[in-house]
Amino acid sequence: MSIMAAPQIPNLNSLRNLRGAGRGRGWGTGGFSGPSSEEDKIVHDRIVQQTDQDASVSRLSAVEVGYLNDPFAKYFVRGEGQRRYPIINRGTYVRTQAIDNLVDQFLSHEPSQKKQIISLGAGSDTRFFRLMSAHPRANGIGYERPNLMYHEIDFPANTIEKIDSIKKLSEFVRHVEPPLRLSHSSGRGGLDNEDTIDADNYHVHPIDLRTLDPSRPPPRSFEHIEKDLPTLIMSECCLCYLAPAAADAVALYFTQHFFPSTTPLGFILYEPMKPNDSFGKVMVSNLAIRGIVLQTLQKYGSLEAQAARMRAYGFKGSGGADVNELWNKGVDEKEKERVAGLEMVDEVEEWELLAGHYCVAWGWRGEGWDGWQHVTRQFSDK
Repeated sequence: MSIMAAPQIPNLNSLRNLRGAGRGRGWGTGGFSGPSSEEDKIVHDRIVQQTDQDASVSRLSAVEVGYLNDPFAKYFVRGEGQRRYPIINRGTYVRTQAIDNLVDQFLSHEPSQKKQIISLGAGSDTRFFRLMSAHPRANGIGYERPNLMYHEIDFPANTIEKIDSIKKLSEFVRHVEPPLRLSHSSGRGGLDNEDTIDADNYHVHPIDLRTLDPSRPPPRSFEHIEKDLPTLIMSECCLCYLAPAAADAVALYFTQHFFPSTTPLGFILYEPMKPNDSFGKVMVSNLAIRGIVLQTLQKYGSLEAQAARMRAYGFKGSGGADVNELWNKGVDEKEKERVAGLEMVDEVEEWELLAGHYCVAWGWRGEGWDGWQHVTRQFSDK
């Protein structure tokens, strides 16, 4: 990934009991400047890489309580899992369902047409394996896999651990289209001597996104990314750890340099927002105590800023909603009843505060995004 993190709300457990936060208690905003010295940068990278385990634990908690169906989540948690608080589980559920819906809308347009997904900072995310196992055939017998090429880009430190888990278990390997080629490359394929997966439908790229430079040839592993396929790029709590200029450079590398302007392209971001109200200041401060700096938060701290960001990246259409809206408008009543029956969420004010400080934003260009336009209208209707 680049200075990527987990596809998950960062350390939501530390953000509980924040009602009334900032009322004369001396809470600061934390730092937005990011690491300065080279040693600080190394430490910062390690902290961000380690947040992937937070994501894995939260995902497994939501699965074990019954919010999500993900048979692969348990394989990426080191040691024993931990039950998260109900509002954390609900946040994990809403974010996952919202992004799954956008992904499904993308894949369902002309389903026989081959498509491509690029996940920035994928960490231990299981979406590829869920997609490969969860699409029933029209006759109800077996599964119809999407015609999909899936790419994950992450720090080598994270891809090594993930690939090690995948290689050991048939639960993973059987979803990768043969031939599955796993090797220590010794420089072969331009993968910097890191283990990789190079299969017909799944590629893992051990690359720091900060090294991508439009003035230089792309990494050799990018030869597996097809430039003319309808493509969806995802960043789930990933680019927010970069300085704003670096985050923009990564996005623009793909939207304006790597892919031709004729390629149908979509982008999904999941990020925190609202850093300047009382709750936001405590959120940022608590994360800063752990050494986590959300560097893009000031520049992209609102849905309006995210929409402007999508326009700057070259997308003609855009939409977005905070997690609270995604729950209220994006989950039907029957499903809300099911979720509400899993465990008691009695901290309603706390839930609304927390859910209002994270958002999913999306943008698109080209043809084939009718489903996304429908979703956008759903959340723009007041």
